[in-house]
Amino acid sequence: MRTLRDLVLPGSTIALRCDLNVPLNAEGHITDDLRIVAALSTINALREAGSRIVILAHLGRPKGVIVPELSLAPVAERLSQLLKTPVGFSSDPANDHAVIVGLKDGDVVLLENTRFDPRETSKDPQQRLELARTWAAWADAYVSDGFGVVHREQASVTDLPTLVPNAAGLLVERECDVFSALLEGADRPYTVILGGSKVGDKLGVIESLLPKVDNLLIGGGMSYTFLLAMGLEIGDSISQPDLVKSVQGFLTQAGETGVNVMLPVDFVVADRFAPDAHTQIVDRDGIPADQMGLDIGPKTRERYSAVIAQSATIVWNGPMGVFEMEAFSGGTLAVAQAMAAAPGYTVIGGGDSAAAVRILDVDHLKFDHISTGGGASLEFLEGKKLPGLTVLEGSK
Repeated sequence: MRTLRDLVLPGSTIALRCDLNVPLNAEGHITDDLRIVAALSTINALREAGSRIVILAHLGRPKGVIVPELSLAPVAERLSQLLKTPVGFSSDPANDHAVIVGLKDGDVVLLENTRFDPRETSKDPQQRLELARTWAAWADAYVSDGFGVVHREQASVTDLPTLVPNAAGLLVERECDVFSALLEGADRPYTVILGGSKVGDKLGVIESLLPKVDNLLIGGGMSYTFLLAMGLEIGDSISQPDLVKSVQGFLTQAGETGVNVMLPVDFVVADRFAPDAHTQIVDRDGIPADQMGLDIGPKTRERYSAVIAQSATIVWNGPMGVFEMEAFSGGTLAVAQAMAAAPGYTVIGGGDSAAAVRILDVDHLKFDHISTGGGASLEFLEGKKLPGLTVLEGSK
């Protein structure tokens, strides 16, 4: 995979694909600028090299139509503040060319949401290529630095880099180094923590990592499918019964290979999915028929924290409960705090886990790596070929 060192940067107009898909509140203000901050290293490197930087990015899922609430204007403003230099913003593709030809070395401009154009996410390769050609007309080179989208086939991710010289940015290079090391042989004991609502989203990761890890800690909504696989009742808890046989197969494989699969021994359950619901703590074999599990319990938190403290490598993807509601945030907070205090090498696999660290006010500097790509990090750990990375390995 090519890097910035393989491109001619001084005086070049660089199409820089970033992942600036940040959350906005009802007033249109950015509530978490982690992804913008993560893009700064590559932007600054290009500026210092004397490049003219044109940023391509998306926000939300406008589905090919202009949605004013999903404009990247607030992102351009925040970028200006963080870079301490004005960042231009082209709100109309018809004006992009005029804005770009006026750039000087070191200048930065952000184009409007790429997903306002239906060709960006089209399933038709010719439509994507048509859009990519409009960018290639002014781009001397392409830099991929949006790790959160490298698992997608999109015009700005997989088609544009086929038309001009291309390379990975510093962020994508770092993400690839981290996850390649996790796949190839991490320091032991190696512990992976998986949560989130659906076990189906994690089956590929479990299959890929099970032969490589020492401990697999399960939490979140996916844990209830594991309980079903053990023959336990789960009340009204979320589950995927059609995947019980797959889960049973993984449990058998783990037993045969000596992998320590840990499941919650207790839960915080509630009578309804609401912040003010009536809650209680029950053992895993005592979930009432009319209750739903919404977080791992205190005994489970202690068990998981102890394993984390003794591990040399810890990877976490997926919350332990509905952390957005205070009553069900304790499990996710416990895992985050245990990782922050752990002497081992700690990696958070992006997505909801990364958001939880910020929302629950755990010092992000205590972690060795926080990924900017939830879905991309999962597919990387599954061993899949990511199209936005594969294109950087071609002959261009």
